[in-house]
Amino acid sequence: MTITEIHQQLKRYQKERKKLFVTSSFQTHSIPLLHILKTSGVEIDVLFINTGFHFPETVAFKDEISKLLNLKVMDVRSQVPKSLQKDEEGHFYFASDADYCCYLNKIQPLEPYLMQYDVWINGVRAGQSMTRKKMKTEQKAPFHTLRFHPILDWTSKQIYEYRKQFNLPEHPLDQQGYVSIGCAPCTRKFDVNDERSARWFGQNKTECGLHKDLIK
Repeated sequence: MTITEIHQQLKRYQKERKKLFVTSSFQTHSIPLLHILKTSGVEIDVLFINTGFHFPETVAFKDEISKLLNLKVMDVRSQVPKSLQKDEEGHFYFASDADYCCYLNKIQPLEPYLMQYDVWINGVRAGQSMTRKKMKTEQKAPFHTLRFHPILDWTSKQIYEYRKQFNLPEHPLDQQGYVSIGCAPCTRKFDVNDERSARWFGQNKTECGLHKDLIK
């Protein structure tokens, strides 16, 4: 979708009195979408799923972008304390059961918001993984919520050019070789052959539960 088309769709949702929110991981490639949404003039709540396992640089970058774009960001956190997020051997689930860790820290905390809102906007792109390549611009989500993927067909080059055009900053870990940045225990430096291989290395997992379990 073009920027104009995205703005038009957002205004259609607004005209239909739909309540909108966007989730952002506050990576470098996340910032153009936040900028586009901000310039639309449509009221959209911004949620950051704070797992408690993020790099400190990500949290600091979130604060920087929030100030730059004048965003009021809501932190979404798990209600399950970290002391109860360990297996029988005392290991955190991110090491022994990454899917369950995603459930406790991402999926379950987001579900109440899906019950409250009509449209969930997120910045998945088809070029990021085979799972995302099969997605559509609009798809149903649980609790009668509609997922809207406005930059699904955008390339990394388009993201880069948009960021340069509007002088949008990059995540501080980019220069250290990180491109796909999630929770610190589940992220390693960028693999030139496969961006998503930087996540959950060595595990039978390639996709965040948000985009696997919360979509129909």
